[in-house]
Amino acid sequence: MDPRILDRLRCPVCGELLAETTAGSARALRCPRRHSFDIARQGYVNLLAGRAPHAGDSAEMVAAREDFLAAGHYDLISAALADAAALAVHRVAAVRPVDAYPLVVDAGAGTGRYLGAVLAALPDAVGLALDVSKPALRRAARAHPRAAAALADTWQRLPLADASTAVLLNVFAPRNGPEFHRVLDPAGTLLVVTPAADHLTELVDALDLLRVDPDKSDRVAGSLGAHFTPVSSAVHRAELSLTRPEVATLVGMGPSAWHTDPATLATRLAALPDPTRVTVAVRLDAHRPR
Repeated sequence: MDPRILDRLRCPVCGELLAETTAGSARALRCPRRHSFDIARQGYVNLLAGRAPHAGDSAEMVAAREDFLAAGHYDLISAALADAAALAVHRVAAVRPVDAYPLVVDAGAGTGRYLGAVLAALPDAVGLALDVSKPALRRAARAHPRAAAALADTWQRLPLADASTAVLLNVFAPRNGPEFHRVLDPAGTLLVVTPAADHLTELVDALDLLRVDPDKSDRVAGSLGAHFTPVSSAVHRAELSLTRPEVATLVGMGPSAWHTDPATLATRLAALPDPTRVTVAVRLDAHRPR
């Protein structure tokens, strides 16, 4: 593992520093108290302190997400995050110029697509993708040459040192306000992406998908308000023209995949115009530690 990333990691059991060990072809991270965490052959390290509460996104959902994102449909999100992260890193550098390798962490990273885009815009930064889904982490471990990936439950204590992170990304993922605050540099920035009210609106009624919670922004503020101050907010929109197979892929990569009957979905998809115009609308909020 890149030593610039390993230096920021901590044992999820005792909080001690971690070092990489090798025995034959087996690699692991181990702390001085001999807690050991295997590095999978696909490149990610398992930093769970116990059993995962759930398996996260399935292999099918991850494959759908990879296909959809690789087609560039959500590149507006990647571009917005890259711009915001560049500003955030410059802010940290102005306060702490000795940190030559700012760390970008994506909590709930999925395939690591957004983290990779941010690192591509920040040549001096390194990155860490955290997720509970093994199929996602197999891809996230290859998202960028300066990124690492770790299996971790973001609802629990994060396997990172205090104030170790310059930029924390949270894209369509759960938010752990106290832990985000602990690991973020006091001059750092938390970037949160959530769906706007009209996100995928053309598909919600037609396919009976899960709707955006009308109180979403209030819930985000509630989960972070005790620890963070909002500093900026912007909505990014685009109109996509998607074929029916692309719409099916879009549904399959998101939360509606857990709640939609495949036969019913197929019938509804067949009734859509081909191509279908779909609105992408997301809110990007920047927060700084209190």
